[in-house]
Amino acid sequence: MQKRASRKAARGGRALLTGLVRCGRCGRMMRVFYGVQSGHAHRYQCRGDDAHVGAGLCIGIGGVRVDQALTVLMLEAVSGHAVEAALLAAEKASATDDALAKALERDLEAARYEASLAARRYELVDPAKRHVARELEARWNTALEKVSALERRIAAARAAAASRPQVDRDALLQLAEDLPAAWNAPTADNRTRQRLTHILVREVVIDLDDATHEAVLIVHWMGGRHTEARIARVRCKPRQAEPARSPTEVVRRLAQEWPDREIAVTLNRMRCRTAAGENWTSVSVREVRERLGIPAFVAQDTAPPTVGVQEAARRFGICIPSVLRLIREGTLPAEQAMPYAPWKILTAALASEPVIAGLQRVKERRPKNLQGYQRDVAMRLPSL
Repeated sequence: MQKRASRKAARGGRALLTGLVRCGRCGRMMRVFYGVQSGHAHRYQCRGDDAHVGAGLCIGIGGVRVDQALTVLMLEAVSGHAVEAALLAAEKASATDDALAKALERDLEAARYEASLAARRYELVDPAKRHVARELEARWNTALEKVSALERRIAAARAAAASRPQVDRDALLQLAEDLPAAWNAPTADNRTRQRLTHILVREVVIDLDDATHEAVLIVHWMGGRHTEARIARVRCKPRQAEPARSPTEVVRRLAQEWPDREIAVTLNRMRCRTAAGENWTSVSVREVRERLGIPAFVAQDTAPPTVGVQEAARRFGICIPSVLRLIREGTLPAEQAMPYAPWKILTAALASEPVIAGLQRVKERRPKNLQGYQRDVAMRLPSL
């Protein structure tokens, strides 16, 4: 699966928000998955609960609409109005710095006067009155410390104002005009667009609004501001409802054919929950099986040898979705006790002529030039 994603990314299907998308429900980073039919189609998916195999995804959404919506937001962020707002914010920040500097100057002048007054009082005191002299000396030291603290604050404020970058109005307005043209230029590749995205965007949080059937995007910009956008989700045809099965029925049906771990995976794929509302594990399946008096699965030597989908994919040298496609087409004979249960594939059927012909068709769909497709290096930006 990872190799296929690398090949899709090399063909130009690199997602715009790789490494920037976070799930709004569980807080995990979302992964990018590329489609089988087209190298440009991709999805952002959160794997959700990794502790239970087969528990299902947390959030999955098509990446093309998300990338297009974010592109519109980025181009608006560097538009003429946004540049004007940035210039106005820079002017307000400069005015705030000037007001702070003037206030500190007034405080410093008053502190210096208090220090000089404390010094004169100390000089006029009778040395014989040691307790009064000690108190006046302490007040003088306190006044001098206040003067030193204000001087340090003024120096820090001046250094911060000096280190603030100067805003070039003409350069910003030129950038607002050039960025859309550079973004939509025919010579601009996806790596360049991804580089610009990483410079402008810190993180994108995606959540789903089931009431309005929309995806909610919260864009966290590098400057610290946040923007919300809503994207209409594609309405798919409702899947044909499978008959509801109780966990007891599933355990009775599969206990003689599969071990407890595979039964737990099947129950999690069916979206079944335990009595406590949790996902199934091998331990919870074993408890149900023992309560029903069903013995544990034992492989029989007399049964014909079979393999699962994962083992068939390893022997064929293809991905698991391609094996499932061969099964759906009827090319590869396989048995399934019930929906979502593991497949059983006869080992003798792997070398049959129809399967070999179907496997050849799968391999012919691969790109001809595989050189460099296995190299999937994460892009590092100088500013990050």
